[in-house]
Amino acid sequence: QVHLVESGGGEVRAGGSLRLSCATSENYFSFYAMGWYRQAPGNQRDLVATMTATDQTNYADFVKGRFRIWRNNAYNTVYLQMNNLKPEDTAVYYCYAQSRGPDEYWGQGTQVTVTG
Repeated sequence: QVHLVESGGGEVRAGGSLRLSCATSENYFSFYAMGWYRQAPGNQRDLVATMTATDQTNYADFVKGRFRIWRNNAYNTVYLQMNNLKPEDTAVYYCYAQSRGPDEYWGQGTQVTVTG
């Protein structure tokens, strides 16, 4: 069974930064892609950023220039650096993995709260 474990959420003032981490029990290259989604109360779950096993990245327009996704293969961990955070970035952030088949996996979520 695949496990995705997020960490790094918390509360920060507007303009601040946070770094999220997602550690997987599997080798990163066993997935087609990994990334991050977020969901604010009453809203749908939205894509934030993804990275494929071949390093292709995709960012939502609302985070371009502020967030960066990267990975550490040695630790099978994906990171999301979030800079210049805004109150509208407040949400539960979920780590996501897409297998090379039809399966999708989700972490338990980590809360990010931006005050300001």
